[in-house]
Amino acid sequence: MWDGPLVFGGRTFSVAELELIRGTAVEFAALGITEISRTVCELLEWKRPNGGLKNLECRQFLEVLRAQGRLSLPALRVTKPRGPQLVLQTARSDAQPAMGGSAGAYEPLRFELLRGDGGGNSALFREYLQRYHYQGYRVPFGAHLRYLVRSEHYPEQVLACLLWTSPAWKLAERDRWIGWSAEQRARNLQFIVNHGRFLILPWVQVKGLASKILAHCARRVPADWKTVYGYRPLLLETLIDGARFRGTCYQAANWIRLGLTQGRGRMDRYNEALGTPKELYVYPLCRRVQQRLVAAVPPVYHEPSEEIPMGEDPAARP
Repeated sequence: MWDGPLVFGGRTFSVAELELIRGTAVEFAALGITEISRTVCELLEWKRPNGGLKNLECRQFLEVLRAQGRLSLPALRVTKPRGPQLVLQTARSDAQPAMGGSAGAYEPLRFELLRGDGGGNSALFREYLQRYHYQGYRVPFGAHLRYLVRSEHYPEQVLACLLWTSPAWKLAERDRWIGWSAEQRARNLQFIVNHGRFLILPWVQVKGLASKILAHCARRVPADWKTVYGYRPLLLETLIDGARFRGTCYQAANWIRLGLTQGRGRMDRYNEALGTPKELYVYPLCRRVQQRLVAAVPPVYHEPSEEIPMGEDPAARP
């Protein structure tokens, strides 16, 4: 059944470990897929740097093995409808009076990190994305951070929503720019964070605000990612639909344009998902980022002096 070790999610699984996974799936079939994936994580100590189980990644790995005919899994227990999550719209997300002026008038900005999946501001975040973002709301997979952005001068008003997620598995232009091998990418991909959603609410018509939010968030995300997941990312990336947006706010915030993607989905490992080519931008969070991302030992940086100062062009780094 196993021709040799398999690599998934930055980890190499030996034949013995794969046999352990297969045996666990058989032994605990009555518990369901979620409990099987948690059990596998515990047995193999497949964890995040902060000690949390990589349960979502493990579940995806199990489903990949099932799709390849290498593993039998119990039928999915249907506890709620499949497909995109239904987001109910309320008056909380109704359009507000127009907000204009200069970006400086809205500083200092306040970034509210959302935790949990309950109501309150998490529900408001979902409503805003579903109602006003052209791609709508999708439940993020794996590691992610969500923010509501407000101004200290207008604390009751939400200006923007941001979602940061796990990165795309393979992007030709990004991988060529970094210069890493498939093995290096599998090991260190977790040190890249994808900017999956960026919504300036339509009634917020403040010139220069988007690039200012991006500049501040580039400083905020590494520390928050370390607090939540136990390590600091080294590179930010984003994909922009060039037919809809020109990417000027990313350019103004000193992100680096690398080129066009090939039009496959973010997590398309098998070259099967067709889509629209996107503009690819990256933002290094430290100096010598390419050398760090190809390093044999997972690259961690702590020295503030090695971070890219806010406003400095990362393309000019040594």
